[in-house]
Amino acid sequence: METTPPRTGVVDRVLRRDSGIVLICVAVIILGACWYTIAGIGMNMTAIDMTRMAGPVGNPMRMASEVHWTPTYTILIFLMWWVMMIAMMTPSAAPTVLLFTALKRVGPDAARATRLSLYFLAGYLVAWGVFSAIATAGQWGLELIGLSDGPMMTIRSEVFAGCVLIAAGLYQLSSLKSACLRHCRSPARFLAEHNRPGPYGAFRTGALHGAYCLGCCWALMLLLFVGGVMNLYWIVGIAIYVALEKLLPRARWLVPLTGAVLILAGLWLIAGSATAVG
Repeated sequence: METTPPRTGVVDRVLRRDSGIVLICVAVIILGACWYTIAGIGMNMTAIDMTRMAGPVGNPMRMASEVHWTPTYTILIFLMWWVMMIAMMTPSAAPTVLLFTALKRVGPDAARATRLSLYFLAGYLVAWGVFSAIATAGQWGLELIGLSDGPMMTIRSEVFAGCVLIAAGLYQLSSLKSACLRHCRSPARFLAEHNRPGPYGAFRTGALHGAYCLGCCWALMLLLFVGGVMNLYWIVGIAIYVALEKLLPRARWLVPLTGAVLILAGLWLIAGSATAVG
């Protein structure tokens, strides 16, 4: 008597589709965030316009219009930061999200691997939402004390801009930066240590991964205040650099070199400002 073999082919095809579905979702999120960022995120000017109008570091173009921090404007600035962080950070997080999907496919959560991966991604993005709220408060504070130009959203003091560059450079050389970067560079090890079952577990794991990435990259994101929060050259440049940091673990020279360059650039900017005043 012949027995009918189990129809594993259908199951295998469904499981293989999980990674494709997650990858499509990630791509849609990245493209949508990029488009919204370039479109200006509800501002009066697009990011392309603000990039064209950008002045030298520490000396942005002055505009006659003023900014009033109404509740609506505050929400708009928060969305600007969050969407921009999504566009900048999601590409470098995509390998970890796909690895998480593959991990769930071979465990007891195989039937809901796609959904859990989206929970993981949501947790990751929420972590950057917290940073965006802090960055919004920081932008408001800088404008309040006159260190940032409201319409251009850029530091207007060469000395302060130099200090931010030096601070970012010093953080690049810190042990906390190195510790967080190790987690970001080793997604397999991170997931082996922190993976948890169920939707809440997936969200928690994603948020924790986002927290490590935040600890790794927050100082670099502050450089947007130096070059212009909506300056596409700085946005794209920082995003590419962050990806290189995470995806090239053997390039151990990259981080300290960047730290040294930032420190020297900050000192050069401060010295130039002092010379101009003298």
